[in-house]
Amino acid sequence: MEIVQMPLGPLGTNGYIISDGDSCLIIDPGGDSGRLVEYLESERKKPVAILLTHAHFDHIGGVDDIRDHYNIPVYIHPEEEDWLEKPEFNGSAFFQMGRVTARAAEHHIITGTMKVGPFNFEVRHTPGHSPGSVSFVFQEEGFVIAGDALFNRGIGRTDLPGGDMEELMTSIRQQLFTLPDKTAVYPGHGPATVIDEERRKNPFLN
Repeated sequence: MEIVQMPLGPLGTNGYIISDGDSCLIIDPGGDSGRLVEYLESERKKPVAILLTHAHFDHIGGVDDIRDHYNIPVYIHPEEEDWLEKPEFNGSAFFQMGRVTARAAEHHIITGTMKVGPFNFEVRHTPGHSPGSVSFVFQEEGFVIAGDALFNRGIGRTDLPGGDMEELMTSIRQQLFTLPDKTAVYPGHGPATVIDEERRKNPFLN
């Protein structure tokens, strides 16, 4: 299995392409859909679905373009099923970059084991940054896509609607820090890190 990190959209949000052979999952296509399609075509990748760690505007800007280009479904946690269509929920109504929307997702993300195409992974509900934030754990491959819950020496902001600092801390400690020490963490912004390093060195959690 291969993972490619690609900064996308106006905030350089990390989108991820997770490949198994020529099949791939697209996680958080935040924008720059033309560049993303160009990469997928050049690598002969065939997306099977779009997964969203959460529905803030900087993670969803390319959803409809990618969904329509490849005719694939979108998955989101049910607590944020309305956020794609509502700028006041996804946060774009509060910034000066224009209102961002996408059509409703086709499927809900449910906590526990999921199978999408050839991909098997675990979903952990990690609210706090937003109510429906989730992390995708690929246990055998040794990595987690953590969205905006946990960063390299940082944590997600909690000052947007639905944010809760205490809940975020609980999510990190109970859902992420319980992963094996050497688990690689791929965040929504910035460089990757490792669970053990964040447990020991993250200034927000020590």
